[in-house]
Amino acid sequence: MTVTSGKVPMVAPADNVVGPGQGKWTYEDYAKLQDDGKRYEIVDGVLFMTPSPSRWHQKASGRFFRYLSEYVEDTGLGEVYEAPFDVQLAYNVVVQPDVLIVLNAGLHKITDSRVIGAPDLVVEVASPGSVGHDRDRKKRAYARAGVPEYWIADPWSRTVEVLVLEDGEYRPLGVFEGQAILPSKVVPNFPIHVEHFFG
Repeated sequence: MTVTSGKVPMVAPADNVVGPGQGKWTYEDYAKLQDDGKRYEIVDGVLFMTPSPSRWHQKASGRFFRYLSEYVEDTGLGEVYEAPFDVQLAYNVVVQPDVLIVLNAGLHKITDSRVIGAPDLVVEVASPGSVGHDRDRKKRAYARAGVPEYWIADPWSRTVEVLVLEDGEYRPLGVFEGQAILPSKVVPNFPIHVEHFFG
């Protein structure tokens, strides 16, 4: 990432966007936003602007999508999508996971414009400017919505943390690297080594 000011772009509340006011945003308000080339998400009614992804984020995200979509489609498990594709977790929570999986039993949640409800697995590729958002706000939102499995990938350490939902909270199964295979319950026997996601 090239940052000439020395300051890393961060996920931040989009306080200057005209709308209902922070804390009151809904999917309907979000859907009315003009396409200004920026990426937005709503968590608990607060509109956030997310920075443009870096080269390394995009490369890792693309690999997750490629490997997961090939595996899920070849085994007939469900469907895989990549950002930007909206996921409406609640009336006031709209996010765009880097990659998401909806298994066959939940395909009714998918519309032409978004997924309504919890995907079965979400992958977020963390960046220096989004890691707090991914590990705090979005993690809580995913848990409340009942997303069974959450992967947080870190292109800098070349690791993937696997979290599974138990009793409404995420329990870590571990942080994996190198030749490790991810212990997923949503995509069991997924054969890709962690190192392949980061090239």
